[in-house]
Amino acid sequence: MTTTSDQASSPAVMPPPGCPAHVPGAAATRLYGPDFGADSKLLYERLRDQHGPVAPVIVPGETPAWLVLGYQEIRKVLTTPSKFASNPRNWGAVQDGQVGADHPLAPLAMYQPMCNFEDGTAHLRLRSAVRDSLEGLELRGVRRYVERYSRRLIERFGSSGRADLVSQFAEQLPMLVLTQLVGMPEEEGPRLVEACRDLMKGTATAVTSNEYVLNALTALVAQKKAQPGKDLASTLLAHESGLTDQEVVEHLRLILVGANETTSNLITDMLEVVLTEPRSAAQLRGGQMTLFEALDQVLWNTPPLAVLPARYALHDTELGDQMIRSGDMVLLGLAAGNADPAIRPDLSTSMAGNRAHLAFGAGPHGCPGGDIGRSIAETGIDELLRILPDMSLADEAAPRPRTPTWTSSHLEKLPVRFTAPKPASQAAREELPSTAPDDADAPAPGPGPLPEPVPYSSSWWGRLIGAFRRDH
Repeated sequence: MTTTSDQASSPAVMPPPGCPAHVPGAAATRLYGPDFGADSKLLYERLRDQHGPVAPVIVPGETPAWLVLGYQEIRKVLTTPSKFASNPRNWGAVQDGQVGADHPLAPLAMYQPMCNFEDGTAHLRLRSAVRDSLEGLELRGVRRYVERYSRRLIERFGSSGRADLVSQFAEQLPMLVLTQLVGMPEEEGPRLVEACRDLMKGTATAVTSNEYVLNALTALVAQKKAQPGKDLASTLLAHESGLTDQEVVEHLRLILVGANETTSNLITDMLEVVLTEPRSAAQLRGGQMTLFEALDQVLWNTPPLAVLPARYALHDTELGDQMIRSGDMVLLGLAAGNADPAIRPDLSTSMAGNRAHLAFGAGPHGCPGGDIGRSIAETGIDELLRILPDMSLADEAAPRPRTPTWTSSHLEKLPVRFTAPKPASQAAREELPSTAPDDADAPAPGPGPLPEPVPYSSSWWGRLIGAFRRDH
C-alpha cells in the first residue's frame, strides 16, 4: 500500500479540498503517466489495502474519480442505474464546465446517441435494437467465418515456421469476422481491419483511419437501406426501435471497434496461457478442460478491459465505506473486482467454467455480444492449435512486455515457432490481402489512400482513441 514514507516514489497527488477524490489523510493515486502500469495488479491491491473496496484516483487531465475495487460493490454500481447513471450529462465536472471539448476525457463527457451513453427508456430503445440484432446471428455461421479466416491467416505465415501471434493472428481475426457479420463486402474486410487497428493504436494517421471507417459504414448503411441482407446493418435498420441512420452507423462502429479490441485481447491472453502454463495446456490437450472453460479462467484473471468507464452518481450515496457525492465519476475496476479476496481468497483456485466474472459487465448495460466474442476466440484458437499442434514460444526466456493504459493492458508480441504445416494452395493464400507483415518483427503497414471524408460528426471517436491510448 502507499504510505507516507513511500509517497514520493508513487504516482500519487493530493487533490484540492472538496473534489470527489479528496479523502482526509490519504492521497489519490494516478491511473496514468510514466509511473503507472508496471504492475497494475499490485497497484490495485495496494489501493484495496489502503482504502478498502472503493479508492480515490486521478485519471487523465488530473481529473478526480472513484475506482471501485470490490466485486460486490462493482455489481451494485452496475445493477442500480437509479443511483449510478451512464449518461455523462450527469457528471458534475461537465455540469460545472470543468470538462470541455479539449479535456483528455472529453470522449466520456460528450454525449453521443449510443446505448452505452443512455439510461432508462432511451437506453432500452437503443440496446434492444443492438441486442436483438446480435441474438439473431447464428453462432454456427459465426464459427464458419472464424474457421475460414483463421485458416487464411495461418496460411500466410505457416510456411515460415515462425509467427507473432499478436500482429499476425489475434489483432486481425476478430475484425475480419466482424466485417462479415455487419454486412461489409468481403473485399472490404482487410482494408477495414487495417484502418481499425491503426485507429485503436492512436497513431498519427488514426484520425484519417477513423474517417475511412466512418465513410465505409455510412456507405454500407445507405446500401443496406436499398438492398437489405442477413446482416447486422440490415437488422439494425429494420428494427422496430426505428434507429436513425446516424444511430445505426454509430452502433456499427461501436460493435466493430469495441468488440475487435476486447476479443483480440482475449485471444492473445488465452494463447499466452496455453504457451506458458504447461498444466493448462496438458488439461486442454488431454480433454480434462475444454477451451470454453479455459476462457473463463482467462476472463477472471485478465479481463480484456481492466477498468470500465464510467458511471455518475445521481445522489449522495455510501459505497464501500466511502461517501460518493452526486455528480462524482465512478470507474469500475473489473480486474480488481475479479481478484477480490472476498470472493477469491485463493487466486490459484481454478475458475474454469465459472461465468460469474465481471469481464462482460453486469446489469442493464452488460455486454450484449459476449457470447459472440467468446465464439470468435474459442473457434480461432481451436483452429490454430489444430493446424499447428507443436507450436511453442520462440524464446521462453524472452520477456513479454505489455503496453498499459488506464483501461487495459495489451501484450505487445507473442513470437512462436512450429513445424510448418502442409502448404495450402497459392490461390487460397492470395484470397487474403496483406494486412500484417510476413515478418513478425516488421512494422505493420500504415493506411493506404482513403476516400474523401463525408460531412459527419466524427471528432468524438478521434478523442476517444487519444484518451484511452495517450497517457500510459
